[in-house]
Amino acid sequence: MATMGSLIGLVNRIQQACTVLGDHGGGAGGSLWEALPSVAVVGGQSSGKSSVLESIVGRDFLPRGSGIVTRRPLVLQLHKTEGGQEYAEFLHAPRKRFSDFAAVRKEIADETDRMTGKSKAISNVPIHLSIYSPHVVNLTLIDLPGLTKVAVEGQPESIVQDIENMVRTYVDKPNSIILAISPANQDIATSDAIKLAKEVDPTGERTFGVVTKLDLMDKGTNAIDVLEGRSYRLQHPWVGIVNRSQADINKNVDMLAARRKEQEYFQSSPDYGHLAHKMGAEYLAKLLSQHLEAVIKAKIPSIISMINKTVDEIEAELDRLGRPIGGDAGAQLYTILDMCRAFDRVFKEHLDGGRPGGDRIYGVFDHQLPAALKKLPFDKHLSLQNVRKVISEADGYQPHLIAPEQGYRRLIDSSLSYFRGPAEASVDAVHLVLKELVRRSIAATEELKRFPTLQSDIAAAANESLERFREDGRKTVIRLVDMEASYLTVEFFRKLPTEPDKGANNNTPANDRYQDNHLRRIGSNVSSYINMVCDTLRNTIPKAVVHCQVKEAKRNLLNRFYAHVGSKEFTHAPVSGQIENFHQTSILRIF
Repeated sequence: MATMGSLIGLVNRIQQACTVLGDHGGGAGGSLWEALPSVAVVGGQSSGKSSVLESIVGRDFLPRGSGIVTRRPLVLQLHKTEGGQEYAEFLHAPRKRFSDFAAVRKEIADETDRMTGKSKAISNVPIHLSIYSPHVVNLTLIDLPGLTKVAVEGQPESIVQDIENMVRTYVDKPNSIILAISPANQDIATSDAIKLAKEVDPTGERTFGVVTKLDLMDKGTNAIDVLEGRSYRLQHPWVGIVNRSQADINKNVDMLAARRKEQEYFQSSPDYGHLAHKMGAEYLAKLLSQHLEAVIKAKIPSIISMINKTVDEIEAELDRLGRPIGGDAGAQLYTILDMCRAFDRVFKEHLDGGRPGGDRIYGVFDHQLPAALKKLPFDKHLSLQNVRKVISEADGYQPHLIAPEQGYRRLIDSSLSYFRGPAEASVDAVHLVLKELVRRSIAATEELKRFPTLQSDIAAAANESLERFREDGRKTVIRLVDMEASYLTVEFFRKLPTEPDKGANNNTPANDRYQDNHLRRIGSNVSSYINMVCDTLRNTIPKAVVHCQVKEAKRNLLNRFYAHVGSKEFTHAPVSGQIENFHQTSILRIF
């Protein structure tokens, strides 16, 4: 079983790993970072929060100044060592050790400005600082921006709420230990830290109260009621702290000496002497370390469960992303072709019904084409007036004798030309469906998701092929229409009745051949023939479209792309140099 100190160190390393991976807490919850127990340090501005942290560390290392100095969470990880030199390390500068703690202070300020700029804004991305010293206990503290009531010059008006929201995201978590810091010269009932802690931890089981600046209280007053839990009861003991005076800070009084001075104050105080063994920064650090260790031990099962869940999610994500890409051009070429085949499989599934979308092609043939054919203006084209006009123009100066063959042919040819529109519209409609299926297939191909350039290349190649297939389809359906006009079905006309209208004289004069009944029969005969052709085209146009567009898309959608990727770049080059040539051109552009 690992020791308690090593458990805290393990949690520290997990926190660092989470931060590197972009999980740095303070979010909506549910992450591994959020599941790790930690101590969140909360206090208003000028509450003495920085002095408490420096007293616990035994070093003067935090930036100081007016206004909001802490503008990013500082994850302070303390590691107890067995002698040796004290030093500090930042997660963002892992190969650099700081033995000068004034340089640590400057690095915190510089790293804060790097993220937030000089605007005095705040950021929830934490700074990770590890301090190794024989004078500390194993402990992790998260120093949060001080709660404030007003924005200072250069800060947005929302800064007050922004800081409170950030602090809340840390202290709301059930695994968070709250270190609520309040100055003794302020009524505890109005303490920003206690007010917030009371809201998120009403039972007080997660809160440790700290009272600072006890030596600055008015003469004749004390904080005994607070420290003994009568003013505000918590489930953990209150701890009193005596901060370094400003004069001590200006004189750079040694922090270890300040600790001793603090203990002397409590031991000699008539008010706090009986509590001296439970007062001071050194006692506070040990108290927090022991409690943090106990919480970690209790939470180990849930932490392990969360780690396993995170590992499973990462492995699932790796599976989604696919296997690693080989470094040599040959392996990359294989990967490109493999991803193209994956896209091709998805595209065919859309067409064959394994995925939605292909049914829209049938909709073109079953609904759009018949509706378009039905709307063709044959009633107007074969009206009595137009038939008379066409027949008379075809007869010229010599009227037809028995049947106006030239008139028939003109009426049929002009009628058949109307079929071009619906035929071409069917080709275009299927083309649009196929383009949409290409887009959907690219989006649904998991292997392509991390390669946007390859997605664009495949889309361009597929759409270029679809344009060729559309042109072939258009030519074919127009040819079908033209074929109907090239050779009329003679047998159809042979079966038409040849007897004259009832009551008519067989020796009807030529000008009587343009009577209404005669013209109506011609129009009716042409209409019957056109309907026969329409039924034929209703069946043959879909066959042509499927053959030229759909089947070709299934068979040859990326053939030219395969040829380009697989051989075009390698022409006139030895085999060993061909892959290298491709690697320097297409593959590098894709990856």
